[in-house]
Amino acid sequence: MGRRFAVDERAAEQVFATNDPAEARSLLTSVYVPHELRSRDGLPLNFKIRYLESSRLTLGHVRYGADSEVLVPPMEHCYHLNVTLAGRTMASQGGNSVSTAPGGTAVMFGPERPRAVRWSPDAVQYAVKIPRASLEGQLAALLGRPVDRPLRFALDVDLAGPHGQSLLAAIGHLRTELSRTGGLTESPLVRAQLESYVLSQLLFVVPSDHHDLLREVGQRVGRRHIRVALDYIDEHLAEPLAGPDIAKAASVSVRALQAGFQDDVGMSPMAYVRSRRLDRVHEELLADADGALINEVAARWGFFHFGRFAEQYRMRFGVLPSMTAREGRTRRSR
Repeated sequence: MGRRFAVDERAAEQVFATNDPAEARSLLTSVYVPHELRSRDGLPLNFKIRYLESSRLTLGHVRYGADSEVLVPPMEHCYHLNVTLAGRTMASQGGNSVSTAPGGTAVMFGPERPRAVRWSPDAVQYAVKIPRASLEGQLAALLGRPVDRPLRFALDVDLAGPHGQSLLAAIGHLRTELSRTGGLTESPLVRAQLESYVLSQLLFVVPSDHHDLLREVGQRVGRRHIRVALDYIDEHLAEPLAGPDIAKAASVSVRALQAGFQDDVGMSPMAYVRSRRLDRVHEELLADADGALINEVAARWGFFHFGRFAEQYRMRFGVLPSMTAREGRTRRSR
């Protein structure tokens, strides 16, 4: 028979142990997802799980204590990360297989395909269930736009490098804090921040079909880059300018430049270019002693459609360009 108990009556971490495969399967189904559990050597289980649940993820510390295989149909509504802490496992999904050992490789399962995991008798894992709404919601917050389809992750996750080590540390820290009686995570705000940190780590560390977009988010430009871009625009204002030219000068991606301009300048880079060119037209109309035609000044600064130019000018300065030219002539005649 199984034994369910908590380390502390007030603790969030629950503990369950059993040698009955049916009880182990039932408990794991209730905590994680429906699955089939097979014993490969016919020996009794020595199953134990310690787990914590929140609205955004489930963290479990799991062992089977026997040569076992877990078969899981498509999960549909969640992602799953397995981090081997002891022993070895062999995981497969979508025609790919990964062998895991402590400190080497973890596995990240997507929601759309069945999976299988074989556990050695001494294997112990962190098993992290992340609802789609949690992970995709975190990604949407990072990208600043909705995410309307499941993410596709690489099955294997490198834990040996510094990024993988940071992910492990983040998961371990969250588990420690969630299990701490009377700790800071009793504050919903603190808990949400720690959970968001782990979710962001997952998104940045585990290769996926959104990785390039996330790297660009990671390149969100600081004010120094914006200043370089602004200076570059002013220095080349009379030349053909395009977004990629400005991004290259500022050493950031086009998408990161767009985001940085929206945050710091309040408009896109090309809208800023148009605004600065309108300023130059305005200055020339006020100061031009040669009496150049308005359309000639406009064309010199890249405005070739006079009607559109006149409307943009009026929106910028509150008057038509002809009124500015008249004011300039009046000033010069004094």
